[in-house]
Amino acid sequence: MKFPLRDEVVWMNQDNLPEMYLDNIWRPNLSITGAGGLPDYRKAGNVVRAQTTVRCSLRISPVMNSEEAKQKLIKILTTNVPYNAKTTVLGSNAGDGFCMKVLEPWL
Repeated sequence: MKFPLRDEVVWMNQDNLPEMYLDNIWRPNLSITGAGGLPDYRKAGNVVRAQTTVRCSLRISPVMNSEEAKQKLIKILTTNVPYNAKTTVLGSNAGDGFCMKVLEPWL
């Protein structure tokens, strides 16, 4: 295994392989891949910051239209934002996944 788990840690749905497959391939997953403007965790406190920047990555189903998913995510992130905070989306891009078609029997 490339990234072994500690003995007491288990994979989500590891006893249900169909669910594990769906979670890893077909279901969406939003990850924060980078952040700026956050204080170092050793000095962090309950404070208001002037600005926080995050870079997100959204994995979508291979059959979903990536441009449509991008527009939906932008709408979610910029509509009805708590505390009237200003949210700006910059540098967004989208890419469709790959879903192999069922092969014809003659192949």
